[in-house]
Parts: sequence; structure tokens; C-alpha cells
Amino acid sequence: MLRGVAFAAALLAAVPAIAGETMSPEEARRFVVGKMFTYTCFEGTRGQGRVMHDGSVVGSIQFQGAGQLRYAALPAGTLQVKNDSVCASVRGMPFSPCFNLTKLDEKSFRGAVSGFGFASCEFTRQNGRAAVIRSTHNEPLRLRPSITANASAN
Repeated sequence: MLRGVAFAAALLAAVPAIAGETMSPEEARRFVVGKMFTYTCFEGTRGQGRVMHDGSVVGSIQFQGAGQLRYAALPAGTLQVKNDSVCASVRGMPFSPCFNLTKLDEKSFRGAVSGFGFASCEFTRQNGRAAVIRSTHNEPLRLRPSITANASAN
């Protein structure tokens, strides 16, 4: 669950406008959706990802900057607009964190969890149609239990 939040926070926080100003959800949508970003977070987590039109997220993540780079995907509706904010809805979480998105320049922005300004990630847009790096694992990082995995174990 914490990994799901970290991944969502990292890729969710993606959204800028005028340098140093918070973006509206619509400005964020135009700036972020469909584009590839690399990100680095305050505690070392890093990776790359893309937010899709349906609010799903796909990308890679390396927690705390150590260990294996993992492929991760969050389903449609993970990122949502609530009360004029961009928020993450991750199954199993008791709340939906929202984000403050601040443009740093024409290619980058900072996303911080609302109320926790220190908990932020910086995002930089990549040129072209870079592919998401997949880990050596055959399956994506699971953010919730898999029924088929349990069924095949029997």
C-alpha cells in the first residue's frame, strides 16, 4: 500500500503552469497527460512514468534510490480531480492524497503532497516517445493482491 502511494505521489505530482505558480487541474492535464517524465523524490525514490487520459499511470520506480528498478502500473481513475485539486485514489488506502503542482520551468515541475511540502518529487519531461523501462521481472509490481496468483498456487 505504501509503495502504491509513493508511486502515485511521484507520478501524480506531475503538473505545472507559470513558473512558481500552482497549476489548476486543467493546466496540469494539458502539461502532463500522455507525456513521459523522469522523477526524483525527496527521500531518493526515482523513476519515470506517463499519466494517461483515463487517470491511469504506467512507469518504473526504484524505491529510495536503491534496489531493483521495478515496472508499475496503476489502473484507470487513479488520478482524479476533487475540489479543484489533483488527487490519487489508491485501493486499500484510507484517504486520497492531493497534490500541489508548481512549475519550475518549461520542462519541469514539483509535486508535493498537500499539507506536507517536504514530501515532494521533481519531474522533468523527456523528449520523444521514450519507452517505460521494465524490470527483469515478468510481471508488474503488484499494488494489490492477485486472485489468479493465489489460484495458481493451489
